[in-house]
Amino acid sequence: MPVNLRDVVGISLGTVGDKKLRFALNLVGILIGCAAVGGLISITAGMKADITDQIMGFGPTVINVFPDNSGRSNPVELGWRDLIIIEAIPGVEAATPMNFGGTCAYKARGRYYYTSVTGVSDAYFRISGAWELLEGRYLTRNDKAAAVVTETLVKPWGVDEPLYEIGDRVRLVYRRGGEEHEITFRIVGILSESSSGFGSQSSASMYIPLSAYEQMYETGGAIHLIKLCTSEMGQVSEVADRIKDKLGYVGVFTMDMIMENLDSVMNTLNAVLGGIAGLSLIVAGVGIINTMTVSVMERTKEIGTLKAIGAKSRDILGLFMAEALITGVVGGVIGALFGFTISYVVSRFTAVPSASSPSLGALIVGFAMVTCVVSGLHPAWRASKLNPVEALRHE
Repeated sequence: MPVNLRDVVGISLGTVGDKKLRFALNLVGILIGCAAVGGLISITAGMKADITDQIMGFGPTVINVFPDNSGRSNPVELGWRDLIIIEAIPGVEAATPMNFGGTCAYKARGRYYYTSVTGVSDAYFRISGAWELLEGRYLTRNDKAAAVVTETLVKPWGVDEPLYEIGDRVRLVYRRGGEEHEITFRIVGILSESSSGFGSQSSASMYIPLSAYEQMYETGGAIHLIKLCTSEMGQVSEVADRIKDKLGYVGVFTMDMIMENLDSVMNTLNAVLGGIAGLSLIVAGVGIINTMTVSVMERTKEIGTLKAIGAKSRDILGLFMAEALITGVVGGVIGALFGFTISYVVSRFTAVPSASSPSLGALIVGFAMVTCVVSGLHPAWRASKLNPVEALRHE
């Protein structure tokens, strides 16, 4: 009589129990592939989420304007006239000039440390509104020698106690024209290291009045970048186009542009890492084909007996496919958990973020099941086509 589903599952589980070594070999192959997929994709997803959080701090209504010198024999610079033109464009709520690129040394407790220096106006922190101020205040229009610094400047990595507090003065050493110069700033605000903003705040950074930056580096009125925000999110594209039309020699970038580039990079990275991990599953699939082919040869007489008592070809096919499916389910579940554990450990002891999820786990298990079923299809089909008389004569 025909073999029912319960019999197929019972025989498959019994075979798995009897052939533990063969099952373990198949399982290891699938497990390694699934762990690779789970670990790599979790880390990639974590990186994307972390970068996206920083980009969101950039602000959905913020536009950065910079001089576009591509294809120009004579470089162009932004100046105060450009800032006035931009501020007059309909839809622009506020704009701030920025100068950056300076690196200074400061000495504390007998050691030298380094910080980047950025010149901004008092509107900068209002436009980049995602900053978290730990202590003190932001810069004001009347500040001349004041500075807002990141947490890493007052307490660098490896230092137990803060080097500075609000109100302390920091003496900077910088180079201009091949010569060393010194200048002192008073700390009026400290920013959290985890503040959301465009770019990482994991290194020491100092924000000073633009006039002080111009004095330090004698910029001659040149502006490196103009940051502005629009009144409404829907105005961003329109304002960006107006700026390019008005000035002509500038480039702009917005949060949407950054997200498009991020998605493109991450999709490429996912494809590469997924391909590497997929190779492991292909190797595992080849191993399953080999072991199941050997299994068919070993169980030829058993297959003949099953057919002699009424099992149909589809029952034999289902029997071997059930074994492959069990391998896929068990290997997928263990492999996904193992991969997630690896990504968690990596994230725990390094700066690389990780983002595992039940949906990713289900996808990995499903992928493992498909790999095993596809790999076991040909051996199972061969088993189902065996002639019962010849199978019973097999030694």
